[in-house]
Amino acid sequence: MVGGASPAPHDVQATFCATLVDEWVRRGVGHAVVAPGSRSTPMAVAITDRPELAVHVVHDERVAGFTALGLGVDGGPALVLCTSGTAAANFFPAVVEAGLSHIPMLVLTADRPAELRGVGSPQTIDQIELYGRHVRWFTDAGVPDHGSRHGWRSLAAEAWGHAATGPAHVNLPFREPLLGTAGDLPEPKPGGTAAASTLQAVASGRTDPVPAGFDRQRGVILAGGSSGVGGGDVVALHERTGWPILADPLSGMRGRPGVVTTADSLLRHERFAADHAPEVVVRVGRPAASKVLAQWTARDDVLLIQVGGPGTIDPAHNVAAVCSIADLLDAAPVGASGTTWPARWNHAELRADDAIRETLSSFPSLTEPGAARIVAEHLPDGAVLTVASSMPVRDLEWFGGPGAVAHANRGANGIDGVLSTGLGRALAGRTSVVLLGDLAFVHDSNALVALTERTADLRVVVVDNDGGGIFSFLPQATELPPERYEQLFGTPLGTDVVALARAHGLAATTVTSADELIDHLGRPGPWVVRVPSNRPDNVEVHRALHDAVARALT
Repeated sequence: MVGGASPAPHDVQATFCATLVDEWVRRGVGHAVVAPGSRSTPMAVAITDRPELAVHVVHDERVAGFTALGLGVDGGPALVLCTSGTAAANFFPAVVEAGLSHIPMLVLTADRPAELRGVGSPQTIDQIELYGRHVRWFTDAGVPDHGSRHGWRSLAAEAWGHAATGPAHVNLPFREPLLGTAGDLPEPKPGGTAAASTLQAVASGRTDPVPAGFDRQRGVILAGGSSGVGGGDVVALHERTGWPILADPLSGMRGRPGVVTTADSLLRHERFAADHAPEVVVRVGRPAASKVLAQWTARDDVLLIQVGGPGTIDPAHNVAAVCSIADLLDAAPVGASGTTWPARWNHAELRADDAIRETLSSFPSLTEPGAARIVAEHLPDGAVLTVASSMPVRDLEWFGGPGAVAHANRGANGIDGVLSTGLGRALAGRTSVVLLGDLAFVHDSNALVALTERTADLRVVVVDNDGGGIFSFLPQATELPPERYEQLFGTPLGTDVVALARAHGLAATTVTSADELIDHLGRPGPWVVRVPSNRPDNVEVHRALHDAVARALT
């Protein structure tokens, strides 16, 4: 500033962006995902000026969004930045998933200034509240003005606070020229340096008293993902009541005392399902993927209590009460203590898991459920697993056994962004393993772009059945003519998965045995391994596994 004159507008923009980034760094941000573009230049420069930030340049905005989501799965919000126009629209799937799964994310979209909106200016769309109710909070920051500089840190702090429990969206209009020099930043305000992950999560908005009749003998605890409830508290409820914990891999509860991992196969046995029909169900977090389990608990004579988030979870409209785990423990339930109820479940679990293990080992080559089991049992120390929300998450849930622990994008249950989510987790410094089908792999293959240029230990296992394998289990597979079914649901891709990975400079190969897959899982990434499969044969493999469990129960 010379002679008291206000700084140039482009320098104000630079100072504004530097202030926001400085405040976010103070509050604990460690990662920024930047999709290249021109209009976002002031913020992109401010981000890359900070050595404290790990900056990940991602060319595809949809990939960038899910990469930021993956970074948020294991930590606080990552910044994700794009230019104006449809670039911002390509963040939408990741924003939706983050919103439904309560995954922190701070979305920054550059925009044209007001005078260039609605007049046909290139690369301009209506970005005001672009993501609707899928974000926790939205603001259109306006073109930065020197006179409002004392509010810039408050803006950054408010955005950061909202991003702690899901996506927050800051729309950033900038005028040309876009390059400027940042001046002195407004002074930080006292306090406010806590990382977003320490902030309290948004409650579902409903809390009920513990219902009468809660303390019954025939109870089960369903443990799912995204609950926000500590595993120790769930075990405490089990120990107090004797109710078994039917845990899916997303819960992180498998391997703990009282856990049942084979519920889907057990409940396909009609007599077992009838003899073990529950009177009370405590569901912690999300429902499992198993439709059999969902139907078994959606009974008029079952008292269903929901514990934990994310948000309101009542797809069957049969939740009798929403309670905290503390309130349930305070009710001091006796449940099935001193009865044979827990022993009966434990006995069935042991027999079923033995049957699954023996049957998987009997197949001459590696199967889809077999691949899921091997990945679960041979995950490298300290590694994290991400699975696709189609057959892989079901195979892991049904047949993965006690060692199965994973993340899946089950908020919206889409197949998009699986590789990118795993990439984000790898960029956070973890060994990241991804298990997905060929359709999800090809759908998100842009996550492989420039992967060899990154420091990312990403290990990808692709189950390749040339199309949409999950549809083979639905009525469409038998009720439609074969050619119509293949056209609409089988949808063969004809893509050479190994060649596609190698085109991006990655090591890639096909494996057909358990030993080969185990060997590869121990090798540092990035790499891609293909496990060939056949859709009709895979249906028979699943039938054989369920039949083996049924025989073990008789």
